[in-house]
Amino acid sequence: MQELNRFQRYLVHEFVEDYQDGLMSRRDMMSRVLHITGGVAAAATMLTKLGVDAAGAQGQPMPTPTAPRSPLTVPEDDPTVSAQMVTFEANDVELMVYQAVPNTGATPVVSSAASPVASPAATPTAGALGPPLVLVCHENRGLTDHIRDVTRRLAKSGYAAVALDLLSREGGTANVADPTQIPDILSREDPARHVADFQAVAVYYSGQSDIDATRLGMTGYCFGGGVTWQAATQMPELRAAVPWYGPAPESEQVANIGAAVLGIYSSDPEDFANEGREELQTALETAGGDFEIREYPDTQHAFHNDTGPRFNEEQAIAAWNDMLTWFSTNL
Repeated sequence: MQELNRFQRYLVHEFVEDYQDGLMSRRDMMSRVLHITGGVAAAATMLTKLGVDAAGAQGQPMPTPTAPRSPLTVPEDDPTVSAQMVTFEANDVELMVYQAVPNTGATPVVSSAASPVASPAATPTAGALGPPLVLVCHENRGLTDHIRDVTRRLAKSGYAAVALDLLSREGGTANVADPTQIPDILSREDPARHVADFQAVAVYYSGQSDIDATRLGMTGYCFGGGVTWQAATQMPELRAAVPWYGPAPESEQVANIGAAVLGIYSSDPEDFANEGREELQTALETAGGDFEIREYPDTQHAFHNDTGPRFNEEQAIAAWNDMLTWFSTNL
C-alpha cells in the first residue's frame, strides 16, 4: 500500500467500498485495482489487507448510470446556457474543455430547500469583465455527461464554468477504449500535472474579454475533489475552492492555501474520503486561512451524483446551495 500514491490508495479504497456495498461487480473492481497495482499478486495482497476475499463471490453488477434525477439538472438545450467543447494548445498538448456560460440577459436561478427556486443572494455579482470563472474537475471516470450537467448548472447560476478533460493526452475520455483503465491513467500521474493543466485553462480564459478570470474559483468531485485540494495549495490565483469528498492534501502543503476553501463531506464513517479529516482541519486552523469543513447528515460518498445509487437529493441540494453561497461571497 505504501508504494501507491495518495490518489491511488484513495481510489482502491473507493472501489473496494463500492464492491462491498454491492455497487460494483467483483470483475469490475478487480479490473480497476489491477490496473492501479500493475499485477495480480499485488492486487490480491492489497485486497486481503482491506478485508476482501479475492476469490470470493461476485458482487452485484456495476449499476448503469441513470438519467439525471436532480431537480437542478440543466439540459443541453436550456436557452439560458450556452455550452460547447473547446480545445486549445497548452503544456505541449491540445487541452479539451467543456465550457458553459450564461446567455446574455438570462436570469440566474439556483435552488433552495427541496426544489429549485430563485435565490439572488447566491448568484455572483455582475462585473464589467463578465461572469466569474469556475474550474470544474471530474471524478475518476473522466469527463462524463454528469460533469457536463454540473458545469451547465454552474452556468445557469451565473458563472462561466469550464470542465477540463484530464484525459486530453489520451484523446479525451470518450477515446479510452477500456473505461476501467481511466482511474489508473488519472491517478498514476503526479497531481501537479493535473494542476498545471488547470492553471493553463485559467491562463487561456484570462484572455477572453467576456469572462472575468481574475475572480477564479474551482470545484471537483471525489478524485476531482482531491485535485481541487491540490490546486488550492499550488494556485495562488484561486480565490475560492470547493472540494467535494476528495483525498486531502499533505498537511505541510496546507499553509500554501490562499483561497477560501469550503470542504464538503459525507457523514459516512466508512467513506475513505473522511480519513485524515481531523488532521486536515488542524492544519487549516494552524494556517489561519478562510475555510470551513461541512459534513452532511445521512449521506454516503458521492451523495451529490444524481446518476449514481448514493444520491441524496435533499443534502445534495443543500450542499450545492452552500457552494454557490461560498462562491458568491468569495468571488
